[in-house]
Amino acid sequence: MIAIFRIFIMMFCLPLIFIFGCAYCLLNPRNPNHVFNFGRCFSKMSKIFGIKIDLRMPKNAYSRGQCIYIANHQNNWDMVTVSSAVTPKVVTVGKKSLVWIPLFGQLYWLAGNILIDRFNHSKARYIINQIVKRIKYSDISVWIFPEGTRSRGRGLLPFKMGAFHAAVLAGVPIIPIVCTSTTGIRLNRWNNGYVIVEILSPVSTEKYNSHNVRELAKICHLKMKDKLFILNREAELLNR
Repeated sequence: MIAIFRIFIMMFCLPLIFIFGCAYCLLNPRNPNHVFNFGRCFSKMSKIFGIKIDLRMPKNAYSRGQCIYIANHQNNWDMVTVSSAVTPKVVTVGKKSLVWIPLFGQLYWLAGNILIDRFNHSKARYIINQIVKRIKYSDISVWIFPEGTRSRGRGLLPFKMGAFHAAVLAGVPIIPIVCTSTTGIRLNRWNNGYVIVEILSPVSTEKYNSHNVRELAKICHLKMKDKLFILNREAELLNR
């Protein structure tokens, strides 16, 4: 019964958000602050699903300057959990096929996000260069899911190199974001407990180049993996 109630609310709310969101974005299309505004909007919907978001961010999270954010990518719950960590003037990188999802895809593009064809490996260098240009010739930061796909309960998957090459070429730090496991969330459970989302300290890219960029990726992966283990244990205690 709880699941039906939640599905009904979402079927009512989401089309309204997407329709009015698209109309709002048309007034100022491709403005990167749209991503921040809608990220906050979607994260507030976590309450509908009985999820309590424990967002942990440093006091200077909104004034750190340009960077590339990397976050673990689990499943569709990311839309209402990890979205709480989006900061102003941030755009995300998503697969090109998202644009074909009715209403959501159009809102995603109008909000200023970057669409890529992740299956066309011949365009990988072009995509990285486009991300670098967006950073260098504007004041935005970029959010990337370096695993490249949803982990679906398999832990932190290996990272693809695109985010790290882009950070090195753009000369900006990497800021990891970690979200605790959401595999236990159920639509028919009234209280789905706490999900911890934490913005970690920046990782400098100054001493890295194309020859040792894999070392940078390994450092970030280890840092996120260790933090994910700690936060998952803490979330388990909070949810007992």
